[in-house]
Amino acid sequence: MWEFSLNFKSENFEIAKYVHNTLKELAKWMFVTSSENNGTISVLVAVEDDHQDKTKSMLCGIVTEIVCTKFKADYLNRHLALPMQDEVGLHAFKKALLNFDRETDKYLVKRALTFSGSLYIESFYAFKLRPLQEKWEELVRLSNENRDYLISRESFIDLLKFLVDNLDICEDEIGILKEEEGYRIINCDNSFYTNKIISEEKVLSSVIDLSPQKIKLYFQDGSYAINLLQRVFEERVVVNNEKNNIKTFKMQ
Repeated sequence: MWEFSLNFKSENFEIAKYVHNTLKELAKWMFVTSSENNGTISVLVAVEDDHQDKTKSMLCGIVTEIVCTKFKADYLNRHLALPMQDEVGLHAFKKALLNFDRETDKYLVKRALTFSGSLYIESFYAFKLRPLQEKWEELVRLSNENRDYLISRESFIDLLKFLVDNLDICEDEIGILKEEEGYRIINCDNSFYTNKIISEEKVLSSVIDLSPQKIKLYFQDGSYAINLLQRVFEERVVVNNEKNNIKTFKMQ
């Protein structure tokens, strides 16, 4: 039997809950439980020895995602000093920085990971991932040093476009539907990525997160966010008027 524990500070309760629920849902071969003691939440894992390798692989993916998404987002929010921008542009710029050079971020996390008994996430981040934080520090420094340049709206859009153009492609094609309350995003199989309506402020940042090769707009009505999306993604965006040909959507 192989046993391991992932430990979080109590302030990161939501992350610990996400890890616990993800493992319980996806890893049926795994015994998973959790406990809290003296300000620390522990997610405890136990598997038969022949499941050890795939369990480590899953844990590696989860820890990597936590660091490269949650911890990096917190780092950017603490240290970025951008000029005042509208909410659409601000969300989009932070999302582009969050995803910029993501594969290197993941590599640095995986290289530092070991699975020997237990892992304290915050300590691992603070001490083992200094090279990663130094990489983020350089990214933030360059952004902050050019904040005066970014006051110009056109310069801001040019930099945002540069960041987006240099993101790895994650999806071949997505579609965007406009509804009364906001927008919905579908994949090439006409399934919703999320049941949630996406607001005007976050539709561009949501598309950046998916980093698609092609974007179909199933409407012609313009808006500030959609116009900015078309400027940032340029030739990747096409307007498709054949909404009636979309198959019945499968709610996730």
